[in-house]
Amino acid sequence: MSDLSTLAAVDLGSNSFRLQISRLVDGQFYSLDSLKESVRLGAGLGADKRLDDDSWARALACLQRFGERLRGFSPGAVRAVGTNTLRVAKNASVLLAQAEQALGFPIEIIAGHEEARLIYLGVSHALPRSHEKRLVVDIGGGSTELIIGNRFKPLRLESLFIGCVSHTRKYFPDGKITTKAMKAAELAAATELQTIRGEFDPSHWSQAIGSSGTARAISEVLEQKGGLTGLITSEGMEQLREQILQCGDVRKLDLPGLSDERVPVFPGGLTIMSSVFHELGITSMQTTDSGLREGVLFDMLGRFEHKDARDATVRQQMRRYHVDVAQAARVESLALQLYEEALENNGDEADRHLLSWAARLHEMGLSIAYSGYHKHSAYIAQNADMPGFSRGDQNHLALLLLAQRGGMAKLLPFVTRNEDWLLILCLRLAVLFHRGRADLTLPHLRIRGRAQGWVVEIDSEWSAANMLTQANLEAEQAGWESAPFSLRIKNLRVD
Repeated sequence: MSDLSTLAAVDLGSNSFRLQISRLVDGQFYSLDSLKESVRLGAGLGADKRLDDDSWARALACLQRFGERLRGFSPGAVRAVGTNTLRVAKNASVLLAQAEQALGFPIEIIAGHEEARLIYLGVSHALPRSHEKRLVVDIGGGSTELIIGNRFKPLRLESLFIGCVSHTRKYFPDGKITTKAMKAAELAAATELQTIRGEFDPSHWSQAIGSSGTARAISEVLEQKGGLTGLITSEGMEQLREQILQCGDVRKLDLPGLSDERVPVFPGGLTIMSSVFHELGITSMQTTDSGLREGVLFDMLGRFEHKDARDATVRQQMRRYHVDVAQAARVESLALQLYEEALENNGDEADRHLLSWAARLHEMGLSIAYSGYHKHSAYIAQNADMPGFSRGDQNHLALLLLAQRGGMAKLLPFVTRNEDWLLILCLRLAVLFHRGRADLTLPHLRIRGRAQGWVVEIDSEWSAANMLTQANLEAEQAGWESAPFSLRIKNLRVD
């Protein structure tokens, strides 16, 4: 960890983009630098769910500035995550390459439940230790995350499609704050919250915590009105609600403690928080400065210390889908052996993890049906809630699971990295050799690369004694003729 003692987290939110640079000392992070820009990406999302040019230009300009600050950081020391607006924007995948070039680092689009998990991870590390269950509410620009957890463990995670930017834009589009608009905004938020109210009422938690800009903005305004520092109360919000109604226009809002950049999205955020209090039975809420960025940092730390949340998720998926643990271990062992052999122990760590997870999960689709189980496995990997995995991670994993068997032509539109063909080969061969689902003595295997493919050398005596496997290998060799890389099976006499 000595070369990764300084880490950076980038949060591409629907309202603000933030960069947090922190130093790790004795298991705790100490802030070295923090940048924030109100990009309001969510405001550029049109009715067709596509980001407009102006909002994207603001985003790229911000990312270029962040990228300048991150020059010199190693790839493993920076993690950037995109949230709700980038989740729903139909042109996000096209724009992502531009964003990564501007920042200089990969960007992960994370699902709502993964955002909630990371928020709770950051908030829980900032709070005093307690055995009490806590409710964490994070109202972002495009979504609202709610989490119930105990100490560092989230117990319930939810992500709702309501946020301060989208809500303000929809219910206060001309800046006018009327009783009708206020009630409509509160009713819409309440409707979203009603679906989860039973699981998040006060019987399930002892303390409510608010994170993100909306919660902090409300608490700061209430503090200026004589309230306690970092505290939101239902009475205080009711007074605040009446005050902004009397004002009647967002452009006329002049509340001590409310920053200029927060003013344009404040009505939407306040109506969501008011509904959260009412629907979930909250009377008071403490606020914290910690949230998603700190969660990203602690999650990075866990990966470095071999406490990767993704490993825990894979184990949970194996249990959920009744995966044959012994068979998964056989396939994993051989797939990794072939990968190391092919690259002479110089493989990529991220690819090694991906191959390992794919081998462990390759049969989870059997719980649905044997026919096409590889397709079922891929569907589960792509669509399930998988804590720790970004959307990109899940798509990549699903690709390998789909590729484990069947024709190669179907893969051509989806394989965008040449490195993936080797991962596919290693997984397919491991599944093929262990088709008998029993421990066996494997032949002497050697895999080596050539200009446009690989040669797999096998003990000829073993091949002669295992004719079914040999026939399957010959069929596999023929199947690779439709792939951009070839495969040659070569039988050798090994003395």
